[in-house]
Amino acid sequence: MRQRSIATSLFLISGIWLIVALAGTAFLLSGLYSQALDTGLSETLDFHLETLVGRTLEAGDPRSDAIDLGDPRFDRPASGWYWAIRDPDGTVLNLSPSLVGMKVPVISAPFDDTSKRTAATKDDFATEIRVNEREVSVNGEKLRILVTGNLDEIFQLVDDFRSQALIVLGAVGVMLAIMSFVVARIALRPINQLRTAVERVREGESESVTGTFPREIAPLADEVNQLLNSNAQIIERARSQVGNLAHGLKTPLAVLRNEANAAPKDGLSRIVLSESDKMTQLVSTYLDRARLAARTAIVGKKADAAILVSRLARVMQKLHPDRNVEFRRPDASLPWFRGDEGDLEEMAGNLLDNACKWATKNVRVSLVADRREASPMLVVRVEDDGNGLTDEEASKVLRRGVRLDEKTPGSGLGLDIVKELVDVYGGSLQLGRSELGGLRAELRLPAARPGRN
Repeated sequence: MRQRSIATSLFLISGIWLIVALAGTAFLLSGLYSQALDTGLSETLDFHLETLVGRTLEAGDPRSDAIDLGDPRFDRPASGWYWAIRDPDGTVLNLSPSLVGMKVPVISAPFDDTSKRTAATKDDFATEIRVNEREVSVNGEKLRILVTGNLDEIFQLVDDFRSQALIVLGAVGVMLAIMSFVVARIALRPINQLRTAVERVREGESESVTGTFPREIAPLADEVNQLLNSNAQIIERARSQVGNLAHGLKTPLAVLRNEANAAPKDGLSRIVLSESDKMTQLVSTYLDRARLAARTAIVGKKADAAILVSRLARVMQKLHPDRNVEFRRPDASLPWFRGDEGDLEEMAGNLLDNACKWATKNVRVSLVADRREASPMLVVRVEDDGNGLTDEEASKVLRRGVRLDEKTPGSGLGLDIVKELVDVYGGSLQLGRSELGGLRAELRLPAARPGRN
């Protein structure tokens, strides 16, 4: 299962962190702004309270009309800005024009050491207000003077500030997210370059990973090149050892066979001849497999399947003039075969030769690309209008040396050779019923981008 790309993961992580951080910043700034406004309101109320105390002392009579603050907010009804003077029993002696017809706000908080107290409450219009009250003595008479300020105005200012802060920080967050995405793309560009270099090796366009990489990526590129070199050396040593072993056994086996043929035909000579034939066949088989493995393991091979199969179709038409060999030309976007051209020729040639042998009249070969998987596959499809095979016969015919009809010329090894080559390349061979009525052999092989080999 393919995981999310590093760039996408970095973008998502940075995006989530930006959302959390900027939202927290917006609320933190709103809190600080609210605290600053609340402090400013308290200082304003204290100033008005001291002004009222001073003017009351100057007037000498708390009922005097000369007592006034001069702030127009205290003249507007229901403004949340009120002042009042009353005695300890609660009798109102003087009040602001804004409080006329309303109840004087009452708070129950205790007075502090400076004979002051403050609390929040609501007026008759459900407006949230802050009340600052002070107890003073004028001409021997105790008075309580209070001043209120509108808290709802502060709340509205804070809400407006928070909304604007979220909009501004949201715009900043979008710009930072775009910047993080661009930075991630630029920072990960060397990885994409390394991937392209490795893909060039896989596609057969280069024998090693080449390019200039940053200090963090360069060791990985070097390790890949060393791995490719090590793999090539291991394969070469294995092929040499298997070849040397096979060639070393051929001479003793030939001597045993010659001696067994020359000796009287008794039980021992027949056993020696039979077992030496088996050993010779095993040596040839594993020598061929070592040759195939070494040939297909070479990195950097690819072939144009369309040209090769077209040539095979013309050759088979000449070899079997009584058959109609049709080659369906693919479109220009068909990928190449990622492997040795000789191996593809051997696989496709065996399938075409079998189809021509068993067909009644028509043989059709086509090439298509299967791009449904992460790695595209090249599909070689060979069909004939012969009798075809049952499911049981289709599975049996892939076994080594199995022949369903001994009358038809051949060794029975053709499909087995194809199967071994397909296994080496990591492909597949499937047999089924053709639209022509006979057998359909479908060869699936790794694909490569078209280009020079």
